[in-house]
Amino acid sequence: MIASQAVLVAIGVDWEGRRQVLGVELANRESHSSWRAFVAGLKQRGLAGVEFVVSDDHPGLRAAIREVLPEAVWQRCYVHFLRNALDYVPRKVDDDCLMELRWFYDRRDLAEVKRDLAQWIAKWQAKYPKLVDWVENNIEETLSFYRLPLPHHKHMKSTNMLERLNQEIKRRTLVVRIFPNPQSCLRLVRALAVEIHENWLEATRYLNTDHLREHKKENLRALAA
Repeated sequence: MIASQAVLVAIGVDWEGRRQVLGVELANRESHSSWRAFVAGLKQRGLAGVEFVVSDDHPGLRAAIREVLPEAVWQRCYVHFLRNALDYVPRKVDDDCLMELRWFYDRRDLAEVKRDLAQWIAKWQAKYPKLVDWVENNIEETLSFYRLPLPHHKHMKSTNMLERLNQEIKRRTLVVRIFPNPQSCLRLVRALAVEIHENWLEATRYLNTDHLREHKKENLRALAA
């Protein structure tokens, strides 16, 4: 019998600003229980101090993050969000509407977003009411990255860093197509993850964490003022 397997992957950025592969596991499917066991396993192996998590809107994954990492701020990937938005507009949608929605993720701060979002809602409510209502109810989840320093916005508003790894996993596993057992598949995927992990450690820092440290100091000074 041939059965598909889901590959669960977590990557992170340490306090030196370098990317790391945190874990790779197989599961029968992407369920709440499989994601919860995966994230809990990361904590059992020593994962600590998680402050910010970026993922798509998978219900099981969201619930697992909320339960196992309640202290972390959650950022819904804005790229997936924009793709989901297509479900709420007709096929021949006005390109300006979606382009203006995309621009909310290139503002300097949250105040700018909220000001321009109100204008966007007023402009498109009559023409695309389903889209506008959905955006109003869900966009807040995609704006958490504005809590971070401006230089970090580009990297922390989406799962693009993870998607590149996922694409490479898919490319390598498609070459084999059918594995004799789950363990052989996991060995291949983990070998690839180790290779990428080592390359990341030798590469230029992904984030300048000095920006984050200074950002935290500024927030503390603002609270004390």
